[in-house]
Amino acid sequence: MAENDSDQDRTEEPTARKLRKAREEGQVARSIELPAAAVVIGSFLLILMMGGWLMSRLAELFVSSFVFNTKTLSKPELLPLALGESLQQTFVLFIPLILLTIVLGVIASGLTGGFFISLKAVAPKASKIDPMQGFKRMFGTHALVELAKAVLKFVLVTAVLWASIAANTDTLVAIGRMPLEPALWAAGMMIAKSAVWVALSLAVIAMIDVPFQKYEFLKRMRMTKQEVKDEMKDIEGRPEVKAQIRRRQREMSNARMMQRVKDADVVITNPDHFAVALEYDPAGDGAPVLVAKGTDFMAQTIREEAARQGVQIFQAPPLARALYFTTELEQPVPETLYHAVAQVIAYVYGLEASQPGRGQIQKPNPQVPADMQFDANGRKAET
Repeated sequence: MAENDSDQDRTEEPTARKLRKAREEGQVARSIELPAAAVVIGSFLLILMMGGWLMSRLAELFVSSFVFNTKTLSKPELLPLALGESLQQTFVLFIPLILLTIVLGVIASGLTGGFFISLKAVAPKASKIDPMQGFKRMFGTHALVELAKAVLKFVLVTAVLWASIAANTDTLVAIGRMPLEPALWAAGMMIAKSAVWVALSLAVIAMIDVPFQKYEFLKRMRMTKQEVKDEMKDIEGRPEVKAQIRRRQREMSNARMMQRVKDADVVITNPDHFAVALEYDPAGDGAPVLVAKGTDFMAQTIREEAARQGVQIFQAPPLARALYFTTELEQPVPETLYHAVAQVIAYVYGLEASQPGRGQIQKPNPQVPADMQFDANGRKAET
């Protein structure tokens, strides 16, 4: 019952770290049906392609194996040598088939779980000799599924073989009246064709088994909410991971901030070390909002982006520092800076609305209250 409760608690999808550790231990989704079907289908397709030549060579070897010269007959000790030569020649004929089965077996085995080598998978484990664990494996869900697949394979193979025999009844009768070589060739082709149909029936099992094995593997890898929390604590506890997360967060935050520069009405600069971008909605009743800010290189980037987007740049060092040190992103400017900021925005709006031929608009010199004046290090200036 405790085990069932534990399985019910595993509601979270496995993390990438959990899957990576499982892979290192040799735990991946594997289907034994896929390589079996691939090997059988490939092997018998090859036999079909080279069947005529192969059967002729086998018939020749079979006949020649029963032909002995007088030297062999006079010395019986030479018979094992003659048999060995016949077996060697037979083995050579099947080398392409052997190589094909090896290649197909390796490729098909890696299609579901990938290709890798894990020494941990073959290391001795106490669970493998634990009677209780063995009992669970024998009578668990996995064992029932394997039993169902075995029954299904038996039914399919039996049905295909029966259909093949029924379709080749006349050929089976005719083989008995044929000479040796044509009989071997006809029997071989009939067996090969029947085997291909049997192999195709196994492919049906493989098509069902592959997605099922992937589903079962991910189900076994599921985690509890506590395991996910513990893993996140473990990962985030590493200094290099924390630094990487903070760096990534800064990059994402800066990217979002730079996207907001195009919405700004003005960028107030120091002019080189500080830059703040303000957005104001004249139709609303709220104060201007700070949408971007930065120092040094980031300030230069903000100025360059503002220039590309056609946003006005206004130099006011005390106001730029005051806004930078007192206002966070997406927050309205402090009330004590309303008057100074209003002067700048009014000037910018005046520039945008001015027409050629009219007098030049006078540039304001916004004054910052004494308690809002900061130096370049963020310390309030002494009054």
